[in-house]
Amino acid sequence: MIRFIDVSAQYAGANQRTLSDVSLVVAPGALTAVVGPNGSGKSTLIRTLLGRVDVAGGRVVIDDQDLARLTRREVARRVAVVVQREEPVFAMPVREYIALGRYPHASAWTASPDDDAIITRTSALAGVASLLARKTDTLSGGEWQRVRIARALSQDAPAIVLDEPTTFLDIAHEMETFELLATLAAEGRSILVVSHQLNLVARFAQHVVLLHHGRVAAAGTPDEVMQAQTLEAIYEWPLVVARDPVVGAPTLVPLRSRRTVTRES
Repeated sequence: MIRFIDVSAQYAGANQRTLSDVSLVVAPGALTAVVGPNGSGKSTLIRTLLGRVDVAGGRVVIDDQDLARLTRREVARRVAVVVQREEPVFAMPVREYIALGRYPHASAWTASPDDDAIITRTSALAGVASLLARKTDTLSGGEWQRVRIARALSQDAPAIVLDEPTTFLDIAHEMETFELLATLAAEGRSILVVSHQLNLVARFAQHVVLLHHGRVAAAGTPDEVMQAQTLEAIYEWPLVVARDPVVGAPTLVPLRSRRTVTRES
């Protein structure tokens, strides 16, 4: 379990906090999603886990242990993270890149005997088994994104945190990614996803946290959070929230801007 308890964060040189008193729980067996407009603090929340931004107030707790008291290896054994942007300095075989996820479990001199089996399994789960012999600099954007997910899966951590995991992915791979995360959650893992894909979030997440200007604007089930009045005010765009006739989840439908409609009429 991951808990953010009244977390505030501020970047060096910034005039104001990027996060202010944000609280949320990433529970085992559930897919939790953080959504919100650009600049709302979503990625900063992930950076607090990685230690890339200092917590100015509050606490981040992993399995009842304060994040500040855990070593980076201990954190990596508990939480696998897929950040929004990442490029290796040097090209390497895809299999070797995925194998980096096994580093937290390695001893000082030897790799784990389970590494090969885990890499093979997670590569298949992420749909990149056919790419293992390729070099990372030959991959398309979508292939690279799926390879990074495979690397996170290979950590075999009980919690997985992903920042915009469907970037560069087509519709089929978007669905495959969210279905995979939903399956992992159903198996008992804690899954936290930062995403702009509100309709996918509404379909797969059990708990949604909506951030706005670094604060929690709404939290609850997709039905509770995806309210047209709330979303229209926060995203500053006309929209309606309908009901998906097939799966029953709320569906956001953005409208033409009022300025465009007025000009065309």
